[in-house]
Amino acid sequence: MVSWLVYATGIYFIAANIILGSGSVLGRFLPISSIASNEQDDPICLCPLQEERYRNLRLRMEVQFDGSRLDHQDALKQLWRLAYPNREVPPLKSELWKEMGWQGCDPSTDFRGGGYISLENLIFFAKNYPNSFQTLLHKTEGSRADWEYPFAIAGVNISFMLIQMLDLQSVLPSSKAGVRFLELLGEDEKAFDNLYCIAFRMLDAQWLAKRASYMEFNEVLKSTRNQLERELALEDIASVKDLPAYNMLM
Repeated sequence: MVSWLVYATGIYFIAANIILGSGSVLGRFLPISSIASNEQDDPICLCPLQEERYRNLRLRMEVQFDGSRLDHQDALKQLWRLAYPNREVPPLKSELWKEMGWQGCDPSTDFRGGGYISLENLIFFAKNYPNSFQTLLHKTEGSRADWEYPFAIAGVNISFMLIQMLDLQSVLPSSKAGVRFLELLGEDEKAFDNLYCIAFRMLDAQWLAKRASYMEFNEVLKSTRNQLERELALEDIASVKDLPAYNMLM
């Protein structure tokens, strides 16, 4: 499974270097200025609420998953209960975790790329959009490939893809998608989490449309990013829930 990740989703290990490396751009926070510039040199003005929410999101991104922390262990157990409500939670190291789409018997080793926020994203998805979560977890829609993408690892990759796409490593985003995201964050404190759920649903739709197999995961992830960027560029989008793809969650 490790070789699968390296070849098919190389972004996973790239993510590990960026987020956890000693020179991490997230490792040293700088004060957020209320006025910055985007890639077109247009001023970005943030209200105090946007500043606070963006700062809180960056703090979430900085947290690494720590398997020795009881609260992190409890969060992982919570994810299992949400995914399999009628089954007993297995030990934190068990072959059963592979059923959810982790690499091996110890899920804690798979958060290197996305950090703790990727676990929070999965839990948010399961709690707020349980039908969509269960559909993707169990691959119950469409004609599936013999070699499917592993659900949990795909979720970690999506978290990191969004961080890249929205330019959230920066003191303030400069990409078009990132600037629009700041606007949406002012309307919805959980904009990132909701966008994550949309992205996961979108990735699965792209996967089915392309009749993809595991070797094409990077291509599907790239297509998902491109579609998200197009939708974020639409006019009259005041909330993440205004995005056309949000309807796939309902």
